[in-house]
Amino acid sequence: MGSKLYVGGLPYSATQAELTDLFSAHGTVQSANVISDKFTGQSRGFGFVEMSSGEEAQSAIAALNSTEFGGRTLTVNEAKPQAPRTGGGDFGGKRNSRF
Repeated sequence: MGSKLYVGGLPYSATQAELTDLFSAHGTVQSANVISDKFTGQSRGFGFVEMSSGEEAQSAIAALNSTEFGGRTLTVNEAKPQAPRTGGGDFGGKRNSRF
């Protein structure tokens, strides 16, 4: 069991400090990140929290999943590894396929 958690349904005004405070009641928070749009800087409504152990992560999931925070319902579960990204540009065909 990993200790990195996905937190969805965050209010757009949520800060990393608020996220840390929320999860600190359930164990030691190693890091908390609110994901923001790279162009506007506004929160995208989700983030990631890394707890110091799998047991603390499970405690936080059990206590915080489907609870309300800032007027929105949180979704808290184990974070899945990020899928590798592939390079763009190759669309698998020739431009002038009639010739």
